Amino acid sequence: MSASTAPQCEREYDFALIVGGVGELTGEVEDALYEAGCDDATVSMQYGLLYIEFSRTATSLQEAILSAIRQVHAAGIGAVVYRVDDCNLVTAADIARRIDRSRQLVHQYMTGQRGPGGFPPPECHITDGKPLWAWCAVSFWLAQNDLLRPEESWDAEVIAAINNELEMLRQMKRHPDLVKKVKHDLEAVKA
Repeated sequence: MSASTAPQCEREYDFALIVGGVGELTGEVEDALYEAGCDDATVSMQYGLLYIEFSRTATSLQEAILSAIRQVHAAGIGAVVYRVDDCNLVTAADIARRIDRSRQLVHQYMTGQRGPGGFPPPECHITDGKPLWAWCAVSFWLAQNDLLRPEESWDAEVIAAINNELEMLRQMKRHPDLVKKVKHDLEAVKA
């Protein structure tokens, strides 16, 4: 299911943005965010970063998040949205929690002892005994096998796409030549 095939009904979406570029949370910062349209958010400071929790009504999670990012940047406070506070890398225990199943059942999915087989392989830490899976890949597999609502898998893809792009923009600011070189070299590999 994609956003274009989903029904266009408004509903409430809860998410949080991690935001840099603002040294401290002041009344002026809160007022600027509120006036920019973040009147549906709770703002706090965590580890030197703004942590903005939204409960936003929109027709899709993508619309909700992107409108919030635009408003945070439009507040004129020097804010830079680093990411949506959602980690795409998950442990087997995280997967079990997210789908409200036992870790044993999730392990059986992973090994093919239960379910249709073809569970996605881990993304990293494969050899250290604590592998991590991409939630996008896992949620897609779960949705394809009627173990998770397709909308939940789509939302995971939306968040991952937004976070990937935000990270690329930040890295481009830090090391533009490196990003351009890597992109060029990878394009050559694809050819």
